[in-house]
Amino acid sequence: MKENIICLTDIEVKTFFPNNQFGKVKELLGSHICINPEELSGEEQWLDVLKKYNPEIIVAAWKTPALPDLLSELAPNFRYLCYLPGSVRKIIPRSIIENGAHVTNWSGSVSRTVAECAVLLALCCMRRVRYWTEEMHFKGGWKTAETTTQSLFERRVGIHGFGLIAQETAKLLRPFTSNISAFSPSVPDEIFLKHGVSRCDSLEKLFSENDVIVELAALTEHNQKIITEELLRSLPDGAAFVNVGRGAVVDEEALARVASEKDLQVALDVYGVEPLPKDSPFRGMSNVMLLPHLAGPTTDRRQDAGAHALENLRRYLQSEPLVDQLTVGMYDRAS
Repeated sequence: MKENIICLTDIEVKTFFPNNQFGKVKELLGSHICINPEELSGEEQWLDVLKKYNPEIIVAAWKTPALPDLLSELAPNFRYLCYLPGSVRKIIPRSIIENGAHVTNWSGSVSRTVAECAVLLALCCMRRVRYWTEEMHFKGGWKTAETTTQSLFERRVGIHGFGLIAQETAKLLRPFTSNISAFSPSVPDEIFLKHGVSRCDSLEKLFSENDVIVELAALTEHNQKIITEELLRSLPDGAAFVNVGRGAVVDEEALARVASEKDLQVALDVYGVEPLPKDSPFRGMSNVMLLPHLAGPTTDRRQDAGAHALENLRRYLQSEPLVDQLTVGMYDRAS
């Protein structure tokens, strides 16, 4: 039997494909079966499903079980994984892509929402929103003659990494400042020029010469804990460090120490261990704003990723080039 597989939860269907967009997906796929991964009894049943239906296309999301290394033996007809969210590392082995399978994810379709959160957190740092939220709600606080405030206007902003999300962040920062630089050695000069962003030639310079740092570097073997205590201490007094990229890029123990000792505002959406442990030193710090890894896409904008997936399904079925198809190199750089 050959049936394409849609393996999504009810919530994933509702949020990625609102307004009857799911009907368009099913119409495009033709012969298919819908499976709710929450109703699967385990890995063995999932492997039986793959073997039984031998799909050419699998539409998947967060709850979909991983595809096995031996997928070609179970489902020799498989050609395309249309993955609705971001990182595919936990769902498909590298070897399957090496052997020619097509893989797409939400790619740049969600970049603007993550960038939106990055700018929000930068603004919150400038205005000390974390501090004033607690002071006013729980301590009866109010400003005094000694209260100081900061604006994002005319600030020097440095971005670590300059992929699609970083590029969108630079766009959203434009109303506030033109003084934007980034450190990303692998990105060509023409991309920097296109976005009017200055290339920074070292992390040391990026940190020591900017008032706001937005962390958006990919988590690679080289980048593990690349943000060191020395770099964090080199930030100017009153600076802000915002991480909406990957937690493990940062030496988090060092960040907690520096945040407790230095005039530094911190805003974090990602962490080396998630969920963030209840005893994390970041919890309770008045200069550290925390979000539970929800920078993007927001629930209401998952439909952007759904529209991206729908377009790629159409392209695949019409033998057209896919938008932002993942390569082995992209897989290796992904977190």
